[in-house]
Parts: sequence; C-alpha cells; structure tokens
Amino acid sequence: MPLRYSAKELLRSHPDLRPHVVAGHRLHGGFDREGRYVPPRSLVRAPAVEAWTRALRERGGDLLPADASLLAGVRYPSEEQQRLLIREGLDQTFWNTLTITGKIEARGRILADLPIPDLQRFVAEDISEMAVGHLHRGLLRAHGLDEGGEPEKGIGGHDVMWFALRDLAFGPRDYPDPEVPERISRPDDPRGEFRELPTPVEQLLSLLLNLLMIEFRAELGFRFTEEILRDPDLFPDRRAEALEAAEIVGRIRADEEIHTRSLRLYLGELRELHLLGRDGRRIPGREVIDPYWERVVHWATVEQPPLAAAQQREILRERILRHPEGPRILEAFLAREPEDAP
Repeated sequence: MPLRYSAKELLRSHPDLRPHVVAGHRLHGGFDREGRYVPPRSLVRAPAVEAWTRALRERGGDLLPADASLLAGVRYPSEEQQRLLIREGLDQTFWNTLTITGKIEARGRILADLPIPDLQRFVAEDISEMAVGHLHRGLLRAHGLDEGGEPEKGIGGHDVMWFALRDLAFGPRDYPDPEVPERISRPDDPRGEFRELPTPVEQLLSLLLNLLMIEFRAELGFRFTEEILRDPDLFPDRRAEALEAAEIVGRIRADEEIHTRSLRLYLGELRELHLLGRDGRRIPGREVIDPYWERVVHWATVEQPPLAAAQQREILRERILRHPEGPRILEAFLAREPEDAP
C-alpha cells in the first residue's frame, strides 16, 4: 500500500453508489449493491489511514492512547431523565440537542477551507510518507466536508443529516432556534500553549488536540441519541420515522470513525517526531503533546461538566415548571438524578 497521496486521491469517494436521500435531502455517502452505507471520501482515505497506522507501529509508535471512555461520566440530563421529559411532552430539550448538534457540525465545515501549513518546514524528520505530511493535502479538507457538506453542490453533510433525522423523529415543530455555545473546546491560553513553537505549529497542535476531544464527546452523544430514538416507548406515533432517524445517526457514527482514528494517528505520529522550536531547537513531540492533552482531558472531565450541568439544571427546572403538571414532573425528574451527577 503506498504512503504518498495527492489531495485529489484523498478526497475520492466510492463510485457507483446509490444516492443517500432522506426526506428530500441529498446527503453525502451512499449505498453499495448490498444496501450497506458507505461513508464519503473513503475510497482512498480509509485504506491510507490504515497504511499510515501500520507504518507508525512498525517504527515503534502507535496511535495516541485515548478513546471516548475518558468521558464516560454522567450526562446531564441523564438518559432516564431525558426519557421522562419526552414521555411527558417536554421534548423540546431533546429537539434542542439535535438542533444544536447539527449547528455545531456545520461549524466543522471551516476545516475544509482552513489554511493548513505544510508541517515539513517545522519537523526535523521526513514526513512525506506520514499522515501529518498530508494534513494540507486533503485530509483536513475531507474532514471539514464530512461535517458541513458541499452546499454548492446541493449535498448535505452531518449538519443536514442531524436536521433531517430530527425532523423525521419529531415531525413539524415550532420551537424557537436554541442558542448554540460560542465554543465547545477548552478555552485557549492567551499566552499560547506552546510558546517555544512557531505560531502555525502551535495553532495546528491546539486544533488537533481539541478536535479529538470534541469527537470523543460527540461519540458519546451519538450513542445516547441512538438509544433514545430506538426506545420502543418513545415517539409512539412516529416509531418508523424514529427508527429511520436512528439509522441516520448510525451512518454519522460510521463517518466519524475515520475522524477519531485519523486524529489519534496524527497525534501519535507527532509524538514520535522532533518539532523545530522558534530557536531551531529539536523538541520531542511527546514533550509538547502529552502535557497539553492532559490539560484538555482535565478540562473536559473535571472543570467543564459541573458548569454545564449547573446551567442545564436551571434551564430544565424553569422549562418543567411551565408545564401544567410541572411540580409533579419536576419531582419525578429529580428522583432520577444520578447520584454522581456533576
């Protein structure tokens, strides 16, 4: 398997797929002759990631040792609390979650057009046959197109997929557009996280590390969403549509697998390389990446959850109490409060 690719090759999709159309929306990806969903831009990109991974392991390295279990703490509201709200007709919270997810996915489209530096200028070793040598040659562009689609071609990405599955499960709703958080990643240190590195490298490393944590959080959210949509006791008047919506979540998850695997690969490669500092000093990549990743993990598992939970508690309390049977529902909601809720 070759280890060098052009951007055109890495953006290539499988030919002759049946189009992916849901509720009138033309979506990316498609279906093969057996009816299996095939993610977009995976014809060359997927095997290339596998080849780069094998090469990294043959050199004694490995993917960044991390997965979504880092964030396996309690969600708020919990799955049982969310089920209660939907059963009681307070489904706006879940509708908002799906809408916000779609809007956040749309922001990811920026990766398709973001100026990505050629890292070779900032790395001591030859990276022409590594994934990080292809970040500016199609890899991050493919990631961005997965998230935000190609609206100029009428093809929706994950953003439109979330809106489509939301509308399938809920049908027409006149809920107001929810407010979307300005940012969902760890706040940047205004002094810079990697002050010894040239600015382009500092910014790229920060992007990759925070993006990986966002992908891990998304994976847990997708799993949670799929379970809610498949619950036979929920959406009783739209069971078939809810099940189809769950299928779409599964397709998004299939697309996202290459994102988390690729990000762990990029960071695993960089840990084994030497980055060139502002003063020309060779800096072992792991000395930069490992401590920053620890700070990202601490923020996502210790600092951020109680802040998010406190905000959600107040919003949900007010929303529940506006219901004609608010006090009863609130009591039941609080009775389902997880003991280890943040």
